This record gives sequence, C-alpha cells and structure tokens, in this order.
Amino acid sequence: MQIKKVHDYQAPADLLAGKTILVTGAGEGIGRQAALSFAQHGATVILLGRTTAKLEAVYDEIEAAGYAQAAIVPLDLKGATARHYKDMASTIENQFGHLDGVLHNAGILSILSPFSHIEENDWNDALQINVTGPMLMTQALMPVLEKAPSASVVFTSSGVGRKGRAYWGSYAVSKFATEGLAQVIADEYETTSVRTNVINPGATRTKMRSKAYPAEDPKTLKTALDIMPTYLYLMGDDSKNENNLCFDAQ
Repeated sequence: MQIKKVHDYQAPADLLAGKTILVTGAGEGIGRQAALSFAQHGATVILLGRTTAKLEAVYDEIEAAGYAQAAIVPLDLKGATARHYKDMASTIENQFGHLDGVLHNAGILSILSPFSHIEENDWNDALQINVTGPMLMTQALMPVLEKAPSASVVFTSSGVGRKGRAYWGSYAVSKFATEGLAQVIADEYETTSVRTNVINPGATRTKMRSKAYPAEDPKTLKTALDIMPTYLYLMGDDSKNENNLCFDAQ
C-alpha cells in the first residue's frame, strides 16, 4: 500500500456540509476530536462507542457549539455480532438515507508481552475489536455507503502494522490484518463510489499511547487536534480520487 502525507491540508469551513459520518471510538482521544472536527466542518456525526456517558459528553460539546445535531450508538465491538451491525445499518439508512463516511478509530492495545506469553483470550480480543468488528461493520454498511455520491471508509493502522515489533504481538498482528482488510475492500470496490484508505496517526497524546509508553512525557507528542488535517482530507471530497493508500498523519 502506497504511503502518502497531507499534513498541511487546509480544510474549507464547509468541507463536510451535508455529509453524515460515523466515527467509532468517539468517546475519547482521536475519535472524540475527529467527531468534533467533522461536526465543526458541517457533518452530521454518528458517535459510536461502548461508554454511553462519554458519547453523551461529546454529543453535548457538539450541541453547545451549535453544530449539526449528532446521533449516538452505544456498541461494544467485543460483543457485537453481525446482526447488531446490520440493524445499525438499517437504522442509519432509515434515518439519513445514506452514509458518507466511516472512521474506524476504535481499538484496543491488548497486553504487550513476549510472544511466548501471549494469552489466547487477549489475542482473540485484539482481533475481534481491531479487525473482525470493523470488517462486519463495513460489510453491513457498504450498501448504505454506496448510496452516497462519494463515500469514504478509513481504517486506523500503526507503525507496528507495517513492521512487526518485539512484544507488540496481538496488536501488531491486528494492524497488519487491518491494512490487508483495507486493501481487499479498496481493490474490490475500486469502480464504485466508495473509496477505502488507511491512516496511521503516529505517536499522539492519548490514553492508549500512555499505556504503551508510561515513562514518556506526553507534552512531547502531537495532540489529536494537531493531526486532524489528514482526517479531514480523507473525509472530504478533495480526496474522492484517493483509494487504496495509507496516509501518515504525522
């Protein structure tokens, strides 16, 4: 997958006006900021996450700012089945008619450990939440995405999803799988109105990062807001001809 950078992209104020975009893991971190930034640029945002209180807090921020009213979908990717995603897709189609974009941001780090110590449950959880859930969700949403004039599906990867690293076992493998999944979808739907790309956010000031690097000074890292130009570019029509690419947000 070719790697591309658009760090200096300047998003027009109305970039996402009239668009409906689903953001997973929208309750905190990069997902929260992406939801706020998409709403700021005109989108109606569907906030998906497992903790309702966090989603409601983001919803309230969007309301307080006077942006388009958001929607909330409380859903845990760990336990969700294909039926849950199909029901969600049906609800989105009934309420909005079509879907203009999906940001697959939700994920878990799992436990960093030597390969010989990887627990089967941790391995299965990482693959379920980071790969299987997004696959089933995209599968269910694809007919609703194809109804949009130009729809964008964005998966989230990592540097360890391109080159394996010691002790990152389950997480690294899940991100290798994420990139492969995105390539399959991008190639298969190349002639449709749906484009699929991958974003690598890089080292960002989030709870997941602090869990992986507890001794690191978070002030040395980019904030979620700092990396939003790439996210906005991929969701707007300026990227409508981009497909099967990996974007580094830093």
